[in-house]
Amino acid sequence: MELKFDKKIFLLFLMTIGPGLITSAVDNDAGGIATYSIAGSHFGYAFLWVMIPIAIVLIIIQEMGVRMAIATGKGLSDLIRENFRVKITFALMVGLLITNLGNVIAEFAGIAASGELFGISKLLLVPACAIFVWVLIVKSNYKSMEKAFLIACLFYISYVIAGLMSNPDWGTIGTSLVNPVISFEAGYLMMLVALVGTTIAPWMQFYLQSAVVEKGLQKESLKYSRIDVILGSIVTVVIMFFIIVATAATLFSRGIAVDSAKDAAMALGPFAGAYATVLFGIGLFIASLFAAAILPLATAYFVCEAFGWNSGVNKKFKEAPQFYGLITILIAVGALIIMLPNIPLIPIMYISQVINGIMLPIILIMMLLIINDKKIMGEYTNGKWFNIIAWVSAIALSALSITLVLQQVGIL
Repeated sequence: MELKFDKKIFLLFLMTIGPGLITSAVDNDAGGIATYSIAGSHFGYAFLWVMIPIAIVLIIIQEMGVRMAIATGKGLSDLIRENFRVKITFALMVGLLITNLGNVIAEFAGIAASGELFGISKLLLVPACAIFVWVLIVKSNYKSMEKAFLIACLFYISYVIAGLMSNPDWGTIGTSLVNPVISFEAGYLMMLVALVGTTIAPWMQFYLQSAVVEKGLQKESLKYSRIDVILGSIVTVVIMFFIIVATAATLFSRGIAVDSAKDAAMALGPFAGAYATVLFGIGLFIASLFAAAILPLATAYFVCEAFGWNSGVNKKFKEAPQFYGLITILIAVGALIIMLPNIPLIPIMYISQVINGIMLPIILIMMLLIINDKKIMGEYTNGKWFNIIAWVSAIALSALSITLVLQQVGIL
């Protein structure tokens, strides 16, 4: 059977792609890279099996997000505000705002760490990057920002190359992927929650829906948005895989445990070559800069939607003062905190990912309640298998988060 190239379909796909790929790619930010590096150097290949369920759950959650956005024309915060009590919405927004501030700080910590790898002072690099990010958001429109972010996605290939340069044991890797290592020790559980929290972060669900709405995608674009989501999810787990592989093959195998992405990059040099360190450092810088723009944007989206304020990068500053004001504050605070001396960067980056993992089940349950309401979604509600996998995921993540909290307070 002859396959025909349909130019209209291809153009529609190109017009649709962006929100899913960008959202998932940004998820491999400074906090994520640090978390993957710690996982690989402390636990070796033990967490590679997590990639498979994470990829499945990420695709399902992100697909629900684009379906909700396209079917309702509203962001997630809008839908939460309309369908849950004001007090619940307010508490959720405060929690997410605090969490995302920690994430923004983590991104500037990543920028500072990558600069130190190349001998650049954070006192010069951090303010310059903060100004660049602010100008990019405030002076651009959605279309131009999306192009810049898609180009930035290409730099993630540096982690794939660094992973290949580490000469890993592919036989052991294959075994680790299909034979899960399970432990109920506090350190293992905290790392598991951190990996889930950094790969399926709460802010992603808000940014994705808001981006789909602002891009103006309609129902005929849904199948292409699904492809966009699948591609983005694959990119996320592939980068996660190669960072864990690189650090496990070179550091864990030699008994070297690192506590940051910067330390991982420096430690790679003697075992995988100087180029591996450079590639790791470049990836860390691009990822951190990229996320330093997206996270304040995502935060401003969900806060403004929750309170009914104007939002969107297609609006002028005077049309959406709360939106741009919040972005400005988050960028300024994140940059200023990192410039202070003796700031404990690693705890900030790591703990922010754990908090993400704890908040995720709450967001996921709210999404499931909304998407299964036919009054809201009409014919676009979840199917049977979607609901089974999504609810099982929500229950499992809730149980994991509760177990971690109980361990930390000494009950378990």
